[in-house]
Amino acid sequence: MEVTIFNEDHELYRGAVREFIAREITPHHEQWEEDGVASRESWLAAGAGGHLCHSVAEDYGGAGVDDFRFPAVLIEELAKGLVSAPGFYIHSEMVVPYIQDQGTPEQKQRWLPGCVDGSIISAVAMSEPGTGSDLSGIATKAVHDGDFYVLNGAKTFISNGQLADIVVVVARTSDDPHRGLTLLVVESDMDGFARGRNLDKVGLKGQDTSELFFDDVRVPVANRLGEEGAGFFYLMSGLERERMAIAIGAVAAAEKAFELTMDYVKERTAFGRPIGKFQNTRFTMAEMATELHIARVFIDHCIAELVEGRLTPDRAAMAKWWCTELQVRVVDRGVQLHGGYGYMMEYPIARMFVDSRPQTIYGGTTEIMKELIGRGLGL
Repeated sequence: MEVTIFNEDHELYRGAVREFIAREITPHHEQWEEDGVASRESWLAAGAGGHLCHSVAEDYGGAGVDDFRFPAVLIEELAKGLVSAPGFYIHSEMVVPYIQDQGTPEQKQRWLPGCVDGSIISAVAMSEPGTGSDLSGIATKAVHDGDFYVLNGAKTFISNGQLADIVVVVARTSDDPHRGLTLLVVESDMDGFARGRNLDKVGLKGQDTSELFFDDVRVPVANRLGEEGAGFFYLMSGLERERMAIAIGAVAAAEKAFELTMDYVKERTAFGRPIGKFQNTRFTMAEMATELHIARVFIDHCIAELVEGRLTPDRAAMAKWWCTELQVRVVDRGVQLHGGYGYMMEYPIARMFVDSRPQTIYGGTTEIMKELIGRGLGL
């Protein structure tokens, strides 16, 4: 697919990312999937290579490059490399921005250098056993007690949960549905903080996803990000970046699935000729090629808008739902065209099938995205 928004610097970085994946991830990925978690060494290698937290200021050890096209390159190459772990983009593009944007100078100095070099792994804890996309239903409670908050509750489906050294926890500090949420940074050695089981998922086996529990955890007020009660608004301000990260990975993964399927239908024969010569196969591949071209043009436009600070919440929601649904659709067609081999895990398309499914769920379900778009239309 022709890409026009990346310049020479981005393409040079793309080459470095590919080398990093080939050297530090691909040889170990199968083991990580068996273990259910990536190694901490991979995070340190990512930090040493400059692949974490691109936008963090030089004062805190980062490159200070506020150009979303660089993380976009990383997300694309991880997707095309069939990498389900580690959770780099969650760390760099979902969690660390809260510290960057809302943290005090002392908090930034305490956490950001480690986030950049990979010695500190982060997670964000929003979802709970009883609530998902609806943040107003959060029940985890933090009670102000002098210089501390006393935190109680449980979170689930937390990516990076097994490895995280710091967790940005969304907690309720009052009964107000929107002005009652506060962001607290829980450090892994705090008394009362416990990790539950590493959840057994359908796909994305190498990405650790956990239950987290908070039992009278005394979190210093100094670990609060921003103002008390402003957590909902902080979370909303980061959604465009989060949803774009998911959408970018979805398009890149769909392009990879198309590439694998194209190679297969050219080589696999039936009734004396390659299956790519059958009209049904040609039509299916033609449909996928057209949809992928549309998706690439759209996602690149959205990336450009995000870089320029013009991407709207509605547009980000459109990108998230449409691109992830496209990924699921393309991968499913790829499995069908692979026939029985498409159901065998030794074939990459089979692993892509199970890895693609949660894309339409996390970061806000397709149904929630459509609801947000509809509200934006005034309906």
